[in-house]
Amino acid sequence: MNSDKGREVFEWLVCILIALIVVALIKSFVGFPTVVSGASMDSTLKDGQRLWVSRIGIEINKYPKKGDIITFEAPTTTYITKASANKDNPVAIYNEVNKGFFANISSAISLFGETSYIKRVIGLPNDHIEIKDGVVYVNDQKLDEPYLDSGTETTSADGCFTDIVVPDGYIYVLGDNRSVSGDSRRFGCIPIDKIEGRAVLRFWPLSKWKLIK
Repeated sequence: MNSDKGREVFEWLVCILIALIVVALIKSFVGFPTVVSGASMDSTLKDGQRLWVSRIGIEINKYPKKGDIITFEAPTTTYITKASANKDNPVAIYNEVNKGFFANISSAISLFGETSYIKRVIGLPNDHIEIKDGVVYVNDQKLDEPYLDSGTETTSADGCFTDIVVPDGYIYVLGDNRSVSGDSRRFGCIPIDKIEGRAVLRFWPLSKWKLIK
């Protein structure tokens, strides 16, 4: 009798382990759901809307495309002051912590692990980004941004990274709601290994269901 119960418990543990491995694989290589928090992507995405984030394109291609909406791990320092900014190396600051075995497992299976930001890709490596006169210039060409609300102006937002060249291995991101977004203007460029995936589908609320292009 006891051996039967022991075998049943063992079988349940094996099933749970397999399920966790499947979740980890899906999250790592396919995608995961996420919830928009805050107003930094208005008018494109609203607070509380739910998205499906795909990792497939990120795994296949090293870099996202300009205009893609991505999620990425939030920098440790979200506002680099002018006194401490290095415009020759305009990159976001991450305090790397060596996680233990169980912390890594928890992060892999959790659908909502580290704090993430969602922004739009504006610049890729070696792009010259300049913000002036209320608009964004990429490689000295005014950026066409039809996704912004009419009348939106892009200012420095008190950030110092508004006239920089994107370093190799990094991207420059902005929120669509420029007046409230904390983004690369304030914390610098994001390393590609901090990108989690590309938003491809808004699935909630159902009335706002839409593929994100």
